[in-house]
Amino acid sequence: MKRIILVAACLAASFGLSACKIVKTQAPDEKSPAADASGDDARISALLAETWEPRLLPVIREKAVPVTDLRNAVAGGIEAAGKAHGKAGSGAGAAWNFAIKGEGKVVEAKLDSRARTLGIDTDGDSSPDVTLQLGPVVKGTALRDFSPFYDFTNFRDQIEFAKLGRALNDTASTALTLPEGDPTGKTATFIGVFAIRSASEPWLITPISVEFAQ
Repeated sequence: MKRIILVAACLAASFGLSACKIVKTQAPDEKSPAADASGDDARISALLAETWEPRLLPVIREKAVPVTDLRNAVAGGIEAAGKAHGKAGSGAGAAWNFAIKGEGKVVEAKLDSRARTLGIDTDGDSSPDVTLQLGPVVKGTALRDFSPFYDFTNFRDQIEFAKLGRALNDTASTALTLPEGDPTGKTATFIGVFAIRSASEPWLITPISVEFAQ
């Protein structure tokens, strides 16, 4: 009798296994972020890890136009300058986004708020002609909009796309190193991006690097 029962148990186990689907259990760190807003931070963090240093920084450095050359191009017409050197944002009337590089003397330093800025004189007239945003509060989304690979259609909605813009600004601001004390009078060399809709708008630059010399 024991032998019969043992055989029956083995057969039952065999049929049970053949009817089951073996599913791999995902480790907690392999799980995909939630598709709703609760997963935005995780998705954006992963996207920045994949694109910030490997892709975005090289693109900006490669395409950055010297400040004097870009100033001359914009003076000749914003549309022509944009088509030659920039990238348009999406939608009618969107700003042109440019990558820029240059150097000049720091003639204004506003460092007593979260929206810290430096006014840079790049043409030698002792007045600021570009402004560098040091953050941590940074205006605009030029870092996101200059990029050729951040496409709005790949995001859930405008809110998630806006979160990417803020995350890029935060990353850029955190990476900057400033000298101790007041930098007024020092020479600053910078690379960054900015957005304008007309030739008369001020150039508010979000830098990816700033270096200082006496």
